[in-house]
Amino acid sequence: MVEQRQIGLGDRAAIGHPNPENKHGELSKRILIEPQKKSKLTEAIGAIPYRLALAGGWIDQPFVSRHNPNPPGSMVVVSLQPTFRFMDRSGFATGTRDVARKIWKDLLPEGEPMTLVRELYRAENEGKPEPSGSQDMVGLIYPGVSRLDYDFKANGGVFPTHMESLNAASITQWLEQVLHLLSVAPRPEDYNPLGEKNLDPSWISRLGQTGKDCFDAILRMDANALGVSFNDCMKCWERILPNTVFHPSLPVPLKPLLSAYQAQYSGAMYSGCGGGYLIVASERPVPGSFKVDIRITENVGKRRAETLPQHAKP
Repeated sequence: MVEQRQIGLGDRAAIGHPNPENKHGELSKRILIEPQKKSKLTEAIGAIPYRLALAGGWIDQPFVSRHNPNPPGSMVVVSLQPTFRFMDRSGFATGTRDVARKIWKDLLPEGEPMTLVRELYRAENEGKPEPSGSQDMVGLIYPGVSRLDYDFKANGGVFPTHMESLNAASITQWLEQVLHLLSVAPRPEDYNPLGEKNLDPSWISRLGQTGKDCFDAILRMDANALGVSFNDCMKCWERILPNTVFHPSLPVPLKPLLSAYQAQYSGAMYSGCGGGYLIVASERPVPGSFKVDIRITENVGKRRAETLPQHAKP
């Protein structure tokens, strides 16, 4: 079962209208897609949103979540407006986005969001021995900031069992101010982050906790706690999947750069395995960095719940 709770906090929020057939007063399960006007920029880079992953990444992969002794484990994704062309192979789900642009003709369709997630998951991963995680699809389709909870016992860990989303303008605008992105380098085409796996249950449990801590910090608008969740997430990556940070094919020594920014600011993490961008949490300016534009909608809905069969096929 997937349950999603929508938190509006009196500001702009995403999705839905009350469903008169729902006894619990929950909101209906349709995302209303706002009309997307194509500018010259969107004609060049596409109108489909991008996805930013924050703390907890890799817990969406069943080979990781199956070893979690304290499920569910969580991670945080943020849907971004396509105001900038992010580098390929840099942790922004550009491969998933390319598939979405192809099958949906570069426009998000209306429909039940988790159904769209499953459709996109199948389109990208069919026949792949190492499928991309469903957090890529969720981050493109669901607006705002979402915490995704994964439990291997439900859906084989492929899809989240519970979601909470933030679409309050006060929170997303704060997050835009404290996130600073620095270009590092895309991962090499022949790079494989899964060459070494240390699937220690205690570290996997800790990884899943970083996603919860990250989401709670955003909800409280606490930049220091947000940075701590970033730092803890990177410690987990280094321990569980060392090649995400250390690999002979990587063009930039990632660890020294990461450590320098973690020492100077509230916290920092990489946008994906092998580098990509450095995401710094700070209430102070970060020289050379740029900001992101978080995608939220004007449709008001304070609470939203969603259910899916736990053992449905991807």
